[in-house]
Formats: sequence, C-alpha cells, structure tokens
Amino acid sequence: MLLVDDQALHRMGMRMFLASQDGIQIVGEAADGDDAVRQSLSLRPDVVVMDVRMPDVDGIEATRRIVAATSDVRVLLLTTFDLDEYVIEGLEAGASGFLTKDAEPGDILSALRAIAAGDAVIAPSATRRLLSRLTSGPSQQAAADSAVRASVAKLTAREHQILVEIACGATNSEIAARLHLAESTVKSNVGRIFTKIGARDRVHAVILALRAGVMSPNARGTPLASRTRHRLHPV
Repeated sequence: MLLVDDQALHRMGMRMFLASQDGIQIVGEAADGDDAVRQSLSLRPDVVVMDVRMPDVDGIEATRRIVAATSDVRVLLLTTFDLDEYVIEGLEAGASGFLTKDAEPGDILSALRAIAAGDAVIAPSATRRLLSRLTSGPSQQAAADSAVRASVAKLTAREHQILVEIACGATNSEIAARLHLAESTVKSNVGRIFTKIGARDRVHAVILALRAGVMSPNARGTPLASRTRHRLHPV
C-alpha cells in the first residue's frame, strides 16, 4: 500500500494505524502527486491511499496518470471536503473509491480491503448527490455521448438487462433471483459487460449506464442510493 498526502502528520497517523493491521504492508509514502505516480509505477502497490488536495499535481490528476499507466494499481481517494466535483472527477479519473478523512477507521480499513479485492467504494453521503449530478443538468449531454452508447450497444439483450439491474444497485444474488438465473451465470455476464463497456467496477458501470441513457434514474428508486452501506458488492 502506498500513502500519499502532503501533510506529514496525516501520513504518519495513517501509517501507524494501517501498519498494525493484519495483511497490510506499507511499501512507500509520497507527499505530492508527481511522486505518487513515480512510486506507483515502480512499486506497484495493490492500493494507493491518495489525498485529493495537494499542490502542483493534485490527487485526481495523479490518479488519472496512474490508472492510464497501469491496470493493477487501484486508488482510494481521501479528502477533507466532501464536494461533488471531487467525487465525480475522482471516479471518472479512475479511482476505485472515495471517502472523507473523517470516516471511521474501521470504514477506511474495510474500504481498503474491498478495493484490494476488486470492489468499489463510495461514501454514503456522496452517493445520491453523485447520481443526481450525473442524471441532471450538464450531465445530460454526457448521457448522449456516442462512444458510451456505442459500447452499450454491443451488449446482448440479457447483458443489457443485467446492466440495468446493476444500475439499480442489485447484487449478483439479487439479479439471479429476479431473472431466474444461476448466480455463477450472472457473475460471468457481469464480467463480459464490464469488458464490453470498459467499466472498471460497479460504480463505473453505473456511471456509464446512466450516461448511455439505458434507464431512468428513478427506476426502482435512485440507483445505488438505496444501499445502506458504502461498500458495493463484488463482481
């Protein structure tokens, strides 16, 4: 795990907490985005814990560079400010999660383990606002993006149906029950869907689904926002 924060005291506190946890190894620390990118490419940590607000290259731009250059390094963004633009820009840059720094230590630890396992994580307080932004105002233009629509058009009828279920926040087991499929079949379909539309995880898949206009944001309630926990279920 790589820790990135321009405040040495915060890095020290995070290191002390994480180093005491089973199965977690801190392989490095960085105080700015440039160094975070360099160390991510050389050390290849499973997860980078990235501060958003840093001078020069901020955490969002550093995340964008890391994700563009690697396929195996995942990023959890941490910030003091729970602002919509940070959430949206961070997830679109390729982050696998977003939490505020005042999150409970247990929640941060759970988020790190989830992201390392291939899951996606978003703070509960940001979920509804994020999806509202994606389905209203300027984001409506993104919903008509031809590249996103073209990728979704590659899906079979069954895959399209499952993508809608994912966008509604359904887990694999829930999808299996609703569509009368084996859970293993759903899991295989989800993997193919992600490959076809270029989704990194369930959060990214929801963003792409909404922008492709495959469903109404009010279908069975606001997508994902009905979840009471911030951890999204694994593929």
